[in-house]
Amino acid sequence: MRWRAAPAKPWAAQNVAPPYPQALPQRMAVMPVPLTLAQILAEPTLPAPAGDPIAAACARMRGAGQWHSRQSLGRRFATGCIALEVTQRCNLDCSLCYLSDNAEAIHDIPLAELLRRIAAIRAAFGPHTEIQVTGGDPTLRDRAELVAVVRAIAAADMRASLFTNGIRATRDLLAELAAAGLNDVAFHVDLTQGRAGYSTEAALNGVRRDYIDRTRGLPLAVVFNTTVFAGNIAEVPMLAGFFRDHAAAVNLASFQLQAATGRGTLGGRAAPISKDSVAAALAAGLGTRMRFDSLAVGHADCNRYGLSLIAAGRAHDLLDDPAVVAAMLEAMGTAPFDRVRPARRAGQLIARVLARPRQAARILPWVVAKLWAMRRDLVAARFRAAKLTFFIHDFMDAAALAPERIAACAFLVATAEGPMSMCLHNARREQMLLRPLAAAEGWWDPLTGETRPEPLQPAPPPLTRKTAKGRRRAEIDHRMGR
Repeated sequence: MRWRAAPAKPWAAQNVAPPYPQALPQRMAVMPVPLTLAQILAEPTLPAPAGDPIAAACARMRGAGQWHSRQSLGRRFATGCIALEVTQRCNLDCSLCYLSDNAEAIHDIPLAELLRRIAAIRAAFGPHTEIQVTGGDPTLRDRAELVAVVRAIAAADMRASLFTNGIRATRDLLAELAAAGLNDVAFHVDLTQGRAGYSTEAALNGVRRDYIDRTRGLPLAVVFNTTVFAGNIAEVPMLAGFFRDHAAAVNLASFQLQAATGRGTLGGRAAPISKDSVAAALAAGLGTRMRFDSLAVGHADCNRYGLSLIAAGRAHDLLDDPAVVAAMLEAMGTAPFDRVRPARRAGQLIARVLARPRQAARILPWVVAKLWAMRRDLVAARFRAAKLTFFIHDFMDAAALAPERIAACAFLVATAEGPMSMCLHNARREQMLLRPLAAAEGWWDPLTGETRPEPLQPAPPPLTRKTAKGRRRAEIDHRMGR
């Protein structure tokens, strides 16, 4: 299945890219500097891989100079994840929001188009692909349609994750989505959201505990997202400790670094916020040394990945030996693992390792040594332990996109034309989201929600205080003397 909704209509074909993936390395050789605005607007989507998606991802990593024995893209995954934006509306106004100025004026994409994109993702990237059902906040979408989206992802044998600020993610809704096939729920909670009554991340831990309680007993893996900026960098160690103490309920804690993209008011970051400083802060909060560079997920300038085992309130690094990480990647292959039931996941992993003697010879001595080092904590915890993953993502500023990072992107967005790097999509949101979409009856207009026989030239609507957020609302307030 092709990504374009209506290849017979020339308007939808303006961004067709050269054959995948050969064009990407060639462009890198002549564009070593950040992309200009004109280049950003002309940058094509990544064409859906033809043939084996894992092999295509491997070719992408090789072309971007990111291929080695610990690279998971092209070895274990065809892509890290693909965002499916089901709405642009949001019930918060974050100071570091990546949405566009006109997000509140855009109608929700028709369900039929979302289902088409789900089918296209399955055809291009295969089963077990991670799909982030996101927005805006997806809980603002019609509930029946949101459930239908999750059910379609599950029916295609892919993994659905709900990305939400949690305000409208009630226990009842989460239970219904879990029954429809939802695998994960990722709650975004931090100070950039301006939640009334909360002035510190420590105070927001009350919100986090409430969200954890909502998911108890549901077959969902729980994730927390945090945007790191000057206002909370000092509290990152505290957050690491909070997630460590709740590792029995929290599977992953993701930290996104401040970036100048979207409609937010804060803009770009300054020192000391970097991947390395956040990794050091996380290790300090966990109270142990942690390696965040052993396992690669896409481009090294974009991501850091940490994996710990928590027993008796103490964290133990599971990625401290790069050679073991490489052997484990070989042993795991592309097999899926249960993220919700730890005992089953452990059994699946043990079976994979024991079936591969060469990798087992490298892994098993490390396992024995690790268990011995953890012996006191394991005994104190009655041999109960919880896996806790940390992820650090460094989004690029919209005006400083590096083509080699786009080429090796692990975080894609499903668009009408094809998969696109999230950083590139953030830089092009106005262009992408104001376009009419090809539909069976003609062209769907995102500004009116109507279908017309021919596409109208997209033009931004006039913003009012009701439809403006971020910088634009601040400008309107200033003009109004507020």
